[in-house]
Amino acid sequence: MKFVDEATIEVIAGKGGNGVASFRREKFIPKGGPDGGDGGRGGSIHAVADRNINTLIDYRYARLHRARNGENGRGSDQYGAGAPDIILRMPVGTTIFDADTDELLFDLDHDGQRATVAAGGGGGLGNLHFKSSTNRAPRQCTPGQEGEQRRLRLELKVLADVGLLGMPNAGKSTLISKVSNARPKIADYPFTTLHPNLGVVRSSAEHSFVIADIPGLIEGASEGAGLGHLFLRHLSRTRVLLHILDVHSPDPEVDACAQVVEDARAILRELERYSPELHAKPRWLVLNKIDMVEDPAATQARIIEDLAWTGPVFAISALTGEGTQGLMRALQAWLDEHRPTQPDPDPRFDDPANP
Repeated sequence: MKFVDEATIEVIAGKGGNGVASFRREKFIPKGGPDGGDGGRGGSIHAVADRNINTLIDYRYARLHRARNGENGRGSDQYGAGAPDIILRMPVGTTIFDADTDELLFDLDHDGQRATVAAGGGGGLGNLHFKSSTNRAPRQCTPGQEGEQRRLRLELKVLADVGLLGMPNAGKSTLISKVSNARPKIADYPFTTLHPNLGVVRSSAEHSFVIADIPGLIEGASEGAGLGHLFLRHLSRTRVLLHILDVHSPDPEVDACAQVVEDARAILRELERYSPELHAKPRWLVLNKIDMVEDPAATQARIIEDLAWTGPVFAISALTGEGTQGLMRALQAWLDEHRPTQPDPDPRFDDPANP
């Protein structure tokens, strides 16, 4: 299935049915009084996060979603029927924006979360509600309310614990294929990864975490070079970033360590331009292809010194698997130690137990 992480849709909730002014007319019952019923509620439109969906492709083509109107009230105390609601199932991690104001409306970040994106209009009141001791034959009734209408922009941010960051051909896809169940396309040319890949890493029988691989980032991405910043949003929910550096250069005349340091700084500049919050996330250096250099220890020491790096550093070979299991165990220990706290419920969301 094609991966689609953006879509724009229009949602139109149903109008409430009109109330009616009616009077009881039956043989042998004089002065029957008012019996006009209320109009039915218009259908609402709800967005529900569903873990069985992983793309917004359905909303790339189905752009208009319109709920039915409520029925009008009738005489003989008959209320109009309410219209059925429409449920829009979306991937977990979908953010919903107002397309006209760019306001963030909802963030569906866990399975089963439900939000009303367009509320149906309330039904009008029949004249049954207006009778009193001084007004025994009311002729007033109210029309149904209009339902909400919105243009929405949907953006999908994949949910992952660990994100892979690096230049094209740094070995990110090879690493995720070795340590997880993901099977991305792997080739010896840049930009073989054209959309995010998710994989589950089983560090033990009881422990696992999700790792995300996005297309490579290059210098000038903020101006649209390469794939630009198109997929960086998918790293915004991760808890730690692995900055993959290719320490091997196929050209013997090129100073590989100097090139690695230059590439690392370029990536960090692009990260800061895109989002200071993403730039501030915990980040580990992973020196890949260490099996292809003559002196791995000296290479690692020089890169750390030139970058003035003080955080965690791992030297691995994604191709042979050297060092990858130690890296995964360290990640699992860090994730277990830094478990996020559960936020308070957002009052804007519907309670699934009480829709």
